[in-house]
Amino acid sequence: MGFINKWQFVYLALVISLGTWAKYNVEATSRSLQDASTLKIRHEEWMSRHGIVYKDADEKAKRFEIFKENVARIEAFNRAAIKPYKLGINKFADLTNEEFITKRNKFKAHVCDSGRAISTSFKYENVTSVPSALDWRKKGAVTPVKDQGQCGCCWAFSTVAAMEGITKLSTGKLLSLSEQELVDCDVKGEDQGCNGGLMDEAFKFIQHNGGLTTEANYPYEGVDGTCNAKKEATHAAKITGYEDVPANSEKDLLKAVTHQPVSVAIDASGFEFQFYSGGVFTGACGTNLDHGVTAVGYGATKDGTKYWLVKNSWGKQWGEKGYIRMQRDVDAKEGLCGIAMMASYPTA
Repeated sequence: MGFINKWQFVYLALVISLGTWAKYNVEATSRSLQDASTLKIRHEEWMSRHGIVYKDADEKAKRFEIFKENVARIEAFNRAAIKPYKLGINKFADLTNEEFITKRNKFKAHVCDSGRAISTSFKYENVTSVPSALDWRKKGAVTPVKDQGQCGCCWAFSTVAAMEGITKLSTGKLLSLSEQELVDCDVKGEDQGCNGGLMDEAFKFIQHNGGLTTEANYPYEGVDGTCNAKKEATHAAKITGYEDVPANSEKDLLKAVTHQPVSVAIDASGFEFQFYSGGVFTGACGTNLDHGVTAVGYGATKDGTKYWLVKNSWGKQWGEKGYIRMQRDVDAKEGLCGIAMMASYPTA
């Protein structure tokens, strides 16, 4: 009788265990289905917010999988809270990092390998005193953040932002100047519209062309077009030339930014750069320069972390309303993400 009771007990325990396992398995499956459903809702909301429309169901399914993977990485990064900046689910959330780089980052980094035509002077060389912080936006020398869209002409936006700054400082007028003129008309040598270019070459074009017209006169289209000679001939701003900041010196870059917005090239290829949403960016990133932006100031946080204030051309929904604060005075001579490697500015 005791033998029977023993096996009855074992049987009862096994039934209870299986029931518990089944309950947990059902609950886990239910949570997984809920998570998937929630993500699909989030994807739909994200699509609506950014005006995303896919060509067919297959493309939507493919993009949803990429969206799901990116969201998981972004949320894991933010939960870890290891770095002093956050990532966000921005308008690039359905792109792989490789796709993102191909569409957005077209600074012609290969020129670094073959040698750069360095300008012979640096007029800020003997500057000895600089303020502890500076923001050219507060001085009215920076136009609102723009968006280059699917065109790889970051080089044109960087050039124009620097030129808008020096125009304000030399004439007292802040004008929104034309990136599209550079995309359409500056097509000799390294500058090739949506296929990439260099800020120095664009400065040369503007100088030799006698100036640059306004955004209103030659509006941005985001595609390669035919140069409109009539619009191009209406010059709204001029420069006398450009100068390069001595390479690999954040101190010299600081001297230049103290006096005007400066075009800089950076390595913006990383996942964390793609989804940066706020805080002082500390990397990781390399020095494979692939993106042109504009340094429009600098400062330090309350805990003493120094940073560069950088204007990007990916719209106001990226980063800190279109800007990024990048760590300054790092150990590497090239600066974080190579920001001190190929900086230049126009001269009035």
